[in-house]
Amino acid sequence: MPRGSEDRPPDVVVLGATGSIGSQTIEVASALGLRITALGARSPSAKLADLAVAHPEARVLVAGGAADERAEFEQRVGRPVEFGADAVVDGARAPGAVVVNGIVGAAGLRATIAGLESGNRVALANKESLVAGGPVVKAALSEHGGELIPVDSEHSALLQCLAGEPPESVARLILTASGGPFRGRPVESLAEVTPHEALAHPTWDMGPRITVDSATLFNKGLEVIEAHHLFDVDYDRITVLVHPQSILHSAVEFVDGSWKGHLGHPDMRIPIQYALTAPERAPSPARPFDLAGMDLTFETPDIESFPAIALAYAAGREGGSSPAVLNAADEVAVAAFLDHRLGFLGIAEVVAATLEAAEWRPVQTVDDVIEADREGREIAASFIAGAC
Repeated sequence: MPRGSEDRPPDVVVLGATGSIGSQTIEVASALGLRITALGARSPSAKLADLAVAHPEARVLVAGGAADERAEFEQRVGRPVEFGADAVVDGARAPGAVVVNGIVGAAGLRATIAGLESGNRVALANKESLVAGGPVVKAALSEHGGELIPVDSEHSALLQCLAGEPPESVARLILTASGGPFRGRPVESLAEVTPHEALAHPTWDMGPRITVDSATLFNKGLEVIEAHHLFDVDYDRITVLVHPQSILHSAVEFVDGSWKGHLGHPDMRIPIQYALTAPERAPSPARPFDLAGMDLTFETPDIESFPAIALAYAAGREGGSSPAVLNAADEVAVAAFLDHRLGFLGIAEVVAATLEAAEWRPVQTVDDVIEADREGREIAASFIAGAC
């Protein structure tokens, strides 16, 4: 387990504390006896207030909220609250902390960079940090000596399979996908899919955007880009396999023909705990796992019905601003779908059109990423407005 000051276990900073990852992180950290020293969230919600009351020693960091909301929230919490986007980012700078970045969206990039620049371990659940800002994150990691540990079950699995293995021994990475609720359906049958249907994930309990992304397989495309940056493996050596049972979380094929796979229950508390304790392990919060009686099946993705993976590979290979545009357009399109302003198939169509229309630029700074994100959102919104 990483050590805090004076050789004690590290403090834990939870950004995105009211989301699914944040809530499970607090559960896992509490079971491990780790101190929660900061709780960050986008808005001054009742849930965050309850968490603040339950953790009276934690800094409370809130990015948004109107003045009256902030005043009421602070009164409910019963101690000073730090407000503003900069306050949430500053939470990642806590010395000697493990920063769990569960912030949703491109806003999480600044927190990732701040944590790495402070030499902290960043337990990364914010996809956008690596998808949109991969080169910027890698530069910060190289320059400041922080540590980046993935929280996604697939990337946590790959990290564990690669432990102790020389890079030249790796033939390819295999990312597994559940296939979502519409696996096996022909493309013409997906036109009338509703948000309610798309949010009914067969194996995982996740937030709304990531659940829709799983239904379109965009989530897996974004994970391909993440894996490229996390493990320095080129796109030709990253493969996606559909595995409906979500038991094999990912695998590595080595040059000698051997495979290593990471198996277990589809329970996010397991990779969250590993991100907090690695390279050590602690007793699991999950129920015991037994392979007996299980049937594990695998198939290649249906790119015709789910073109998102191909779009992500293309954007990843283009590099520069393209992955940031891809991610921004997808976020806008998913929001429009959930708001009944765009059809299910329209999500990939809007992303493809946005990638085609956006100007390619190199990405070297956080500002470059923010500008690419802004442009992607603007173009995607214009396409959606034209389709309505």
